[in-house]
Amino acid sequence: MGFTYSNPFPPGDMRENDERTLLIAAPQEDLLAEVAQDLIADRELNIGEMPFHIDELTSLSPDVGEPGSEGMIESGTGMLVRIPPWRAEEYGIDHEGDEATFWRPKHTMEPLKTQLENNLDQKHDLFCPEYLPGPSETDYDLFTDYELIKTFAIPVTVSQNQEMTYVLSKWRLGYTVRDDDHRRHLNLALDTGLAERNALGFGFINIRDHDG
Repeated sequence: MGFTYSNPFPPGDMRENDERTLLIAAPQEDLLAEVAQDLIADRELNIGEMPFHIDELTSLSPDVGEPGSEGMIESGTGMLVRIPPWRAEEYGIDHEGDEATFWRPKHTMEPLKTQLENNLDQKHDLFCPEYLPGPSETDYDLFTDYELIKTFAIPVTVSQNQEMTYVLSKWRLGYTVRDDDHRRHLNLALDTGLAERNALGFGFINIRDHDG
């Protein structure tokens, strides 16, 4: 938890010598520094079966803006949102067994918002001072608008001998920064990703539109 990365972009078919950009995010600057040192020492980066050569490294400091700022965040990779079995009945979800349920549009927005907030709470506990309020300790939602782009299923290798199919969703998320705490929560989400399994690249988000 606390490390995520984008897909190579812009998307589309690639040929030899095409240029692509990859974003890597984490709340720990020392971790990013170690990644940068490794990439400087060895300029070859393999993504799946695609080899890339690192030409340039640049540091970025995205910020959603001061209180009152408005903008749009987009999930560059699919978000993995799972509803734990002990909460299924609360949301009216038919469920059997001990496995979590992958969120789908038919489950409505309430469980998705709750799971996003709870997951960001855990990251806040890890990376922010404990005296600062977490996302669930505020009286407003993380986002003002939730526009679903698509849901899709992909196979994921979770261990050497196990492959699972994950159901993911991509979103455009509108926000209005309410106060300094809200600004910290949204910027933390930019650093860590939203929802689960961020170290696999899921839940990477970036600012798409910003009034600043």
